[in-house]
Amino acid sequence: MNLAQTTSTGAPAGAPPSALAASLRGASVRFGTFTAIEDMHLDIEDGSFYTILGPSGCGKSTLLRLVSDLIPAASGEVSVFGKTTEEARLAREFAFVFQDAALLPWRNALKNVELPLEIGRKRGVDIPVGTRTPRELLKLVGLEGREDAMPHELSGGMRQRVAIARALVCQPKLLLMDEPFGALDEMTRDRLNLQLLDIWRETGTTILFVTHSIAEAVFLGQKVIMLRAHPGRLREVVDVELPEPRTIKQRDTQEFNAYCGRLRELLETC
Repeated sequence: MNLAQTTSTGAPAGAPPSALAASLRGASVRFGTFTAIEDMHLDIEDGSFYTILGPSGCGKSTLLRLVSDLIPAASGEVSVFGKTTEEARLAREFAFVFQDAALLPWRNALKNVELPLEIGRKRGVDIPVGTRTPRELLKLVGLEGREDAMPHELSGGMRQRVAIARALVCQPKLLLMDEPFGALDEMTRDRLNLQLLDIWRETGTTILFVTHSIAEAVFLGQKVIMLRAHPGRLREVVDVELPEPRTIKQRDTQEFNAYCGRLRELLETC
């Protein structure tokens, strides 16, 4: 087991730009006089699963919003697949899954998944359509047979799975997830963790996943981005070299607990 730090940006040394899903170079975010993120240098390797940890106020959610063009950088540069964040957003290069599934209550599960395509058609926007239909995506997330179910008829975990299917409908190359399972019970969270790993392996989508759970960060991430607070800065990127495919039983192993211990130590210095 190797608990050593990776390169400071989290990408292999000398990685070409084409191998990066996102890149931040000296990026800072300010809200008035408050600095949320300062001088962030970070590379997100294409096809990898990254989890993000850090203390309250370190800018975890702000980092996702910066990459997704929801907020601007006050300084520095941010690129997504070699494009500006605005260009990447318009090209539908990425999708966002929030903690709240935010489904439209008057539309069934299938109609909620179809929504981005519908909006694109109405606006005359050329929406990239993936190789899977909305119905096939619901099957991918384990909701085959629940296509006609209304949001109020679905559990919290099921609603989040609909949200993930909706995010995947335009075949994004980067999936940004802001603590999507934080409000769920532990058993449901475990099932969705496993399902998300299956989706990542099957689609090849790069995933950037915010969590407050050290165990979840280790279980999901190939790499864990640790941020420090006040202001938000990169503390370290840790490679997680656990056997694949990952199983819930791995959480009881000495290797898994060693990674958790290492991250807990880093958190105490953030």
